[in-house]
Amino acid sequence: MYVLITYDVCTVNAAGKARLRRVAKTCLDYGQRVQNSVFECKIDPAQWITMKHRLLENINPTTDSLRFYYLGSNWHHKVEHHGAKEGYDVEGSLIV
Repeated sequence: MYVLITYDVCTVNAAGKARLRRVAKTCLDYGQRVQNSVFECKIDPAQWITMKHRLLENINPTTDSLRFYYLGSNWHHKVEHHGAKEGYDVEGSLIV
């Protein structure tokens, strides 16, 4: 499964900055950062359940926001990139 994850974490205090680091770290454990708060993740359903649980337990739902976009198995036709940051090979190795 291919999932695009975006987040916005309120960082007006130290706790928010810590949450932001935890959310980013969780996303890095499963996917590739494509913009500051945007990650592309190619994961299996079991990994998705674990990742989503980790993300949801690390945010403050009253001040933070998480968005999940499920691009499915035919994602090749749904993702188009232009501009400065080079794309990456989703099928290639992910070094953690």
